[in-house]
Amino acid sequence: MAAHAAEPDRFVPVMPERTPMALRKAIALNTPQLLPDFDRHWKRAIADTYNVSPVHAFLAFWWGEYALARDPELDAHVRDLQHRAAESTDIAEARTLLEEVSKIRHRVQKLEPGE
Repeated sequence: MAAHAAEPDRFVPVMPERTPMALRKAIALNTPQLLPDFDRHWKRAIADTYNVSPVHAFLAFWWGEYALARDPELDAHVRDLQHRAAESTDIAEARTLLEEVSKIRHRVQKLEPGE
């Protein structure tokens, strides 16, 4: 898999084709810690029900999860924002932190294969 780099020595795998099989393969290769949850979710939402209608929502959810997990710095940043929001006693500060998380999650949803 090719990669893009925001910094010269930082490797971030590219996004795969936007299919469940390609996404699963990328997860297995680059973020294997996500694979058990991915497989459990697929089994529960798709395989066990024989209903393919939730595939689009499933793919959208895991697209975002993989997009964050493949970039450890971005993933750590999002987790830090969430932690700080949870610990904050200032509602305005917590809202601002969570809005930043939301912006990042929306941005990664828009990533295209190969980015």
